[in-house]
Amino acid sequence: MIIGKSAVAGTLESSDAQVTVEPSESGLEVEISSSVMNQYGRQIRATVMKTLERLDVHSGKVTVVDKGALDCTLKARVECAVYRSNDIKDAMSWGGAIV
Repeated sequence: MIIGKSAVAGTLESSDAQVTVEPSESGLEVEISSSVMNQYGRQIRATVMKTLERLDVHSGKVTVVDKGALDCTLKARVECAVYRSNDIKDAMSWGGAIV
């Protein structure tokens, strides 16, 4: 799946994350900032990358501002932003296994 246009999902409230996706021709660039980066930075990046891989996203700029979100919230925010970037509203393949 490509990132068709800029899109945002989520909020900057506590226990949430705001994910912004933008088109890019220079591969996949993921930028993450988090209030818990020292403790959970590797896990946050792994969750975001695994979700992008499952959605078959190989190029674009993805910015994540995490405020202590759980993995399931990160997955949902990434999915929603990518779907919004492509104006996908019906027959969405949400989720996958939350492990």
